[in-house]
Amino acid sequence: VKEKIIRNYLEIKSIDKLLIIKKNNENYSLERVFPKDFQLNKFFYKQIGKSYHWIDRLVWTDKNWIEYISNTNLLTFVLKNKEEIAGFFELIYHRDKLEIEIAYFGLLKEFFGKKLGGFMLSEAIKKSFIFNIKRVW
Repeated sequence: VKEKIIRNYLEIKSIDKLLIIKKNNENYSLERVFPKDFQLNKFFYKQIGKSYHWIDRLVWTDKNWIEYISNTNLLTFVLKNKEEIAGFFELIYHRDKLEIEIAYFGLLKEFFGKKLGGFMLSEAIKKSFIFNIKRVW
């Protein structure tokens, strides 16, 4: 049985249109991953992706992952509860179009239902507009 997959894209063209969601617990922090760590991106892709059928990168070798995160236009951010990782998002800056793509975004299952998704998405969008872009998608 083949499953039909529908992919939707949303966009925001001005930070003025953003409904900012604040974190509901001071134990959570959002940090940019620097230096870059392909193992972390790979971990989140596999763990979070299980729930959403992310499969295209499951065949990637470590070399593929290293090449991917070596892109200077890729930024990865991690949501933490104290020192425990809770979720992540990847931003890709498309300089030629002055756009940022939220490439991957998600929470680990044990952090579902804690009202963190809205906060994390709000932060991803805010961090994107720092680049003086025309849209986030």
